[in-house]
Amino acid sequence: MQFFFEVLIGGLLAGVMYSLVALGFVLIYKASGVFNFAQGAMVYFAALTTVGFMSKGAPFWLAAALALAAMVALAFLTERVVLRPLVNQPQITLFMATIGLTFFIEGVAQLTWGAQVYALDLGVTDEPIGWLMDRSGMNISRFDLVASGIAAALVAVLALFFNKTRTGRALRAVADDHQAALAVGISLQKIWVIVWTTAGFVALVTGLLWGARNGVQFALTFLALKALPVLVLGGFDSIAGAIVGGLIVGASEKLAEVYIGPYVGGGIESWFPYVLALGFLLVRPEGLFGERRIDRV
Repeated sequence: MQFFFEVLIGGLLAGVMYSLVALGFVLIYKASGVFNFAQGAMVYFAALTTVGFMSKGAPFWLAAALALAAMVALAFLTERVVLRPLVNQPQITLFMATIGLTFFIEGVAQLTWGAQVYALDLGVTDEPIGWLMDRSGMNISRFDLVASGIAAALVAVLALFFNKTRTGRALRAVADDHQAALAVGISLQKIWVIVWTTAGFVALVTGLLWGARNGVQFALTFLALKALPVLVLGGFDSIAGAIVGGLIVGASEKLAEVYIGPYVGGGIESWFPYVLALGFLLVRPEGLFGERRIDRV
């Protein structure tokens, strides 16, 4: 039973990190109604920009601030060049635009800082928590606990922002209908800059946490794929769904690897969440917290 709880807690902590990845997608989807395929590239760009400035001698806080400034500039550029000309276009058009934006961001990042792998030290070691191991015998990573705390705090702040502020309500109005939002005086350009800047900040935090664990490398772009099962389970437009979906994915993949993996040859942790998401689509395609759509004919 102790081992079960150790695996479960480790999975839940990893799930909070997955929620942070999914949160960037939820932010863009709530403001534009489109899946932002470029979120993984934004994570890579933000993390690579930070370590790039650090490699030039900048302290961490300054490098992170410069990376955030770069994400703000990217938000303004995206709104002016990509989003503004595509107002009221079909969602598939916006989705294809984010695919093109993905390759642009990846190319700029590697052209500026190179494609080598960077190590990133945030001052938190990936080692068991001593006092917890002494008292309970459970092997819980200190880094996982700190990273999950940061991710949980960020998710909570953004949830309050969306539900309790006027700007958050405006974001939801823009997602529902661009023309209606414009008719009531909501600035579409301003809202899109705000939400892409916020998504850029989330990408920066995500890139730093995952980069500290796995190294800042091109593989960070594939975090977009890791977020898909989370979004399917929780719903594409729900911050609460991103949290719950991340916890379900994190816990289920760890438990499946430990208790089912030995019977099927192991290595199921990487694909089990997608099987879970596929089964969930057959039962509730809008997700646990997604809005059920009713089309009148």
